[in-house]
Amino acid sequence: MTSLLCITMISLTLAGSAYSMPSSPSQPTAKAFADLGANVTLPCRLLSKDPMIFSTISFRVKWTKVADDEALNENVLLSMGFHKKTYGSFEDRVFLQEHDSEDASLIITNVSMDDMGKYRCEIIDGVQDTVQDVTLEVQGGLIDAVQACLEQNASVATFDQMFEAWKGGLDWCNAGWLNDGTVQYPITKPRHNCGGTKNGPGIRSYGYPDKQISRFDVFCYASELKGHFYWLVQPDRLTFDEAVQACLDDGAEIAKVGHIYSAWKLEGYDRCDAGWLADGSVRYPISRPRKNCSPTEAAVRFIGFPDKKQKSYGVYCYKAE
Repeated sequence: MTSLLCITMISLTLAGSAYSMPSSPSQPTAKAFADLGANVTLPCRLLSKDPMIFSTISFRVKWTKVADDEALNENVLLSMGFHKKTYGSFEDRVFLQEHDSEDASLIITNVSMDDMGKYRCEIIDGVQDTVQDVTLEVQGGLIDAVQACLEQNASVATFDQMFEAWKGGLDWCNAGWLNDGTVQYPITKPRHNCGGTKNGPGIRSYGYPDKQISRFDVFCYASELKGHFYWLVQPDRLTFDEAVQACLDDGAEIAKVGHIYSAWKLEGYDRCDAGWLADGSVRYPISRPRKNCSPTEAAVRFIGFPDKKQKSYGVYCYKAE
């Protein structure tokens, strides 16, 4: 799949890790909270009151990440005595806590945004089976980044998506969050203020910055459009509010940043007219570089965030299928 990356400025703050336990066995659902890149424990214990059952009878522990469609459930960990197996993205990243003979709590290391969701713990001991659900919420600065990308029809980019975009020529000298909690930026043209001239082209990394005080942009990933992106022909230039209303009057919505990047990259959309987008920015997509229209490279050109009362631009609209 073709990689598309766009930048949105955000401010970020992270809270500490914790989890809340249910108040009684009749309420087996727990909620866990984790910082990006940190470790978290998802609680699960055998509900039997007999301490001998768990230690004297062969048992099995199975952890699953539960999807809305059960056919899409992901295996996380399976334990049968001394034999343990982890799966997929959880391989070698999860293990059982086993503080005592009734403890089947799961420890997830290096938590990412993709780890968010509902988990199910099943303890099968041959006498009394236990099933407990735990919801994991990943909190902190990247939550704002995730929301910023979602609002523009995109998602926070992975390292692999950035790497593919870099191989395709992406050069951006602003460091931004990725979905694993790292801050990085892609450079194809080494220069003094972008990692120095002695370093070759590549992905520059800030590692895992201080999540309490660090503020960065965010790299977003936009995928294929499921609708029609277009320039709305108007007799006059528009303010931002007029642009929003003009799209609504045409049975559409004002286009988002993800829409313009998808149309430009995947559909070759080309127009040398600067137009309002839903985030209040003004941009235009150029697939065929030419004089006065991004003469040296194909790109989505960024004008900025002008005064929304300024009547200097047109508007790009989007109609969903």
